[in-house]
Amino acid sequence: MREQYHFWAGAQGLDAWDVDRLIRLSRDFPVGEISLDEIKEIDAVYWFDSREVPTVRSIAEHARLIEEVDLAWPIILGPDGRVMDGMHRVARALLEGRSAVRAVRFEHLPEPDYQNCHPEDLPY
Repeated sequence: MREQYHFWAGAQGLDAWDVDRLIRLSRDFPVGEISLDEIKEIDAVYWFDSREVPTVRSIAEHARLIEEVDLAWPIILGPDGRVMDGMHRVARALLEGRSAVRAVRFEHLPEPDYQNCHPEDLPY
């Protein structure tokens, strides 16, 4: 699988976290469940913004990823409850009519791997 990053707005651009690193850092965290109603990003633009237009092809690619996910793996939440990894699992849970999903949560936000970056400049 290709390298994946999680992006959040930083001080002067985007900050990026290597998803493999987030998984390693959180692997010993206690796993709980979070209600899908608590995940604010469900009702916000998430995968598509000014950089990526939701074409039929890009939507189909996300549908394929949603279909392939394993809900046994918990999603990863930041300290504020935002999803850092696992939105395709959240979408799968929604499609299956579930009310909750397994999750781990960082108590403290780890330092980003890249600060004030552009996604197209990162190594994939």
